[in-house]
Amino acid sequence: MICIIDYGIGNIGSIKNMIKKIGYQSIVSSDKEVIQKADKLILSGVGSYDYAIDKLKKLNLFECLNHEVMVKKKPILGICLGMQLMTKGSEEGKQKGFGWIDAYVYKFHIKNLKVPHMGWNIISIEKKNPLSLNLYQENRFYFVHSYQIQCKDKKDILFSTNYGLDFVSGFSKENIYGVQFHPEKSHKFGKKLLENFCKLEVENA
Repeated sequence: MICIIDYGIGNIGSIKNMIKKIGYQSIVSSDKEVIQKADKLILSGVGSYDYAIDKLKKLNLFECLNHEVMVKKKPILGICLGMQLMTKGSEEGKQKGFGWIDAYVYKFHIKNLKVPHMGWNIISIEKKNPLSLNLYQENRFYFVHSYQIQCKDKKDILFSTNYGLDFVSGFSKENIYGVQFHPEKSHKFGKKLLENFCKLEVENA
């Protein structure tokens, strides 16, 4: 069972609907017992970095997720803000992130381009990975974000995208996966990526 973490941030219903279309079952929950029993986790989100961390801590989910991901090595997919929370921190706030990935979140500073970066853009696949398996030749995904991630270890970079500068649009390390774009809003491209995540075998994550 796939558990979509419900901490009051983000349009998680569209993720659940996409997973259902693929042919898999998911549950939306903030219950620690449900999270502990799940095979895989999805952490989505939009909005403020600090507010999201505060919400997770108030629901007693911060340490719960840390244990499930780092100790039990459960596969997890972070989407948009959910991906950013997996890093060490953000220019947007003062709270520390999970720190699962050696990376940091920076605000876009781009001349002659609108921020937030909003709309369709192409991703480049930087390494072979179960999440990128059999994706389309030209992969177009839907983005909405004002902050971008830079990874310290280039080996963690899974996808990159250019918007005035090259930024990390996806990373992966062992059982941890993150994408800056919204696969649930990216039609056939997002459907294939989410299918890859659903198909992940725990021992191969």
